[in-house]
Amino acid sequence: MSRIGKQPVNIPAKVKVDIQGHTVQVEGPKGKVAKTFAPVVTITNANNQITVAPVDETRFSRAMYGTVRSIIAGMVKGASEGYTKDLEIQGVGFKAALKGKQLDLALGYSHPILMDIPEGIKVTVTDQTKIKVEGPDKQKVGAVTAEIRSYYPPEPYKGKGVRIVGERVRRKEGKTVA
Repeated sequence: MSRIGKQPVNIPAKVKVDIQGHTVQVEGPKGKVAKTFAPVVTITNANNQITVAPVDETRFSRAMYGTVRSIIAGMVKGASEGYTKDLEIQGVGFKAALKGKQLDLALGYSHPILMDIPEGIKVTVTDQTKIKVEGPDKQKVGAVTAEIRSYYPPEPYKGKGVRIVGERVRRKEGKTVA
C-alpha cells in the first residue's frame, strides 16, 4: 500500500474544492485547476480534508491512488500559492519581448520565434533576458517552460541559449589548432 496515498490533503481556508465523480475542481486566489482521474480510486472530501482510496486491490488501483493524492495536493498548492519557473537567455543579441498574448523570442535565427501563451499561464519578461512563467497548474507551467527552452537549449561550447535558472551546463573545450 502507498504511504503517500494514505495521507489526507488539507484544504486551506481560501481554497474551494468541488468533487463530482472522478473529476476534481480546485479554485483559489491564484486560479482554477480541474482534472479527471481514472475510476480506480474513490475521492472524498470531509471536514476540509481530501482522502483518496483504491476501489479494489488490483495492481493498477493500488499504484494510482498515491499518484492521484499527489496530483490533488499539487492542485491545491497551485490554486493557493501558484507555481513559477524562471528562465534566462544568454547570448549576444538574444532577447525576449511580450506582444499581447504572444512571446517574441529573438534567438539568433533568421526569423523571430512567436509563441502563443496558453490560457491560465502568465509570462513576464524583465531586462529582455529574464522570463518568468507563472500559473496554478504545475504541469502547464513546466510544459510552457520546456517549450520555451526547446527553441534554443544551452549549447556546451559558448553556453548561449535559453536555460532554467539554476541549471548547470557542462562546458566543452573547443577545437585547438595544432
